[in-house]
Amino acid sequence: MSSLSSHILDTSNGMPASSIEIELMSFDSKQTLAVATSDDDGRASFDTTDLCNGDYTLRFYIKPYCIKNFGSSFFPLIEIHFCVDQKRHYHVPLLLSPFSFSSYRGS
Repeated sequence: MSSLSSHILDTSNGMPASSIEIELMSFDSKQTLAVATSDDDGRASFDTTDLCNGDYTLRFYIKPYCIKNFGSSFFPLIEIHFCVDQKRHYHVPLLLSPFSFSSYRGS
């Protein structure tokens, strides 16, 4: 089985983004597998969820954070779809700013 973590960075001010709810879902069934909230360092862990090979979605509910920190929210939520195909730890960071976002396969 594989494990998963995430890290959200607000690139507009170079700081971690805390208190953002993140939902881990099965891509095919859309079933919620776990929910976490980013901590003061912008990190969230899904350590209690074992991931089998397959496709998954991380759904980041960023609207409250954006309204609080940017004054408005262009993206109410962000979904990142990824594939688990090896037994390993997966890390999926989110880089966030008022009008853009990006992600990559972390380590």
